[in-house]
Amino acid sequence: MVNKEEQKKIIESVIFSSPSPVNVDSIYSFLSKEYDINKDTVKELLVVIESEHENTPVILKKVASGYTFQISEKYSEWVTNFYPDKPQKYSRAFMETLALIVYKQPITRSEIEAVRGVAVSHNIMKNLLELEWIKILGNKEVPGRPMLYGTTKKFLDSHNLSSLSDLPEIKDIDISQNTENSEQTQINLNISEGNGENDNNLDDFDNIH
Repeated sequence: MVNKEEQKKIIESVIFSSPSPVNVDSIYSFLSKEYDINKDTVKELLVVIESEHENTPVILKKVASGYTFQISEKYSEWVTNFYPDKPQKYSRAFMETLALIVYKQPITRSEIEAVRGVAVSHNIMKNLLELEWIKILGNKEVPGRPMLYGTTKKFLDSHNLSSLSDLPEIKDIDISQNTENSEQTQINLNISEGNGENDNNLDDFDNIH
């Protein structure tokens, strides 16, 4: 019978080798085929792993889709300097549109336009959908039944968030009328803001920090 120390090492290996976050259910499903283990034990071992890596360059991080290893904030700048590829930059319009979807979801395209005071580019919505940061949640029951948009687990994972409650608070955004104060839609999502010309250049989005 495998002891907990060995089970812990197996869990570490699985998470470390996975290209995407690993959740408790998948770890349990994998280990329970061979070993006598339950979900509570898996959770306990994850806490132990998290604690053991707390002050190391590589930490265990819980995001929306599960657990993943990543470089700690203390050493992330060193890694960035070693790999000097510039992160993808996004336009102000892209950022404001994303911010409104994040904070006011579910929200329609026309409601986004009402706040920003300008039309939302088709490319912005297309790119957000292709990034899998947003998804269509359904239709609003008003004339025309416009589509409602919201964020995805991939959005949370990409920004090291376990839930939307981890986001910083911002001022209330009134979606019932136009506003010229676009500053209230700015949020810190650890995404580089560009010069407004990059909405079509979103191929390399894996370098976001």
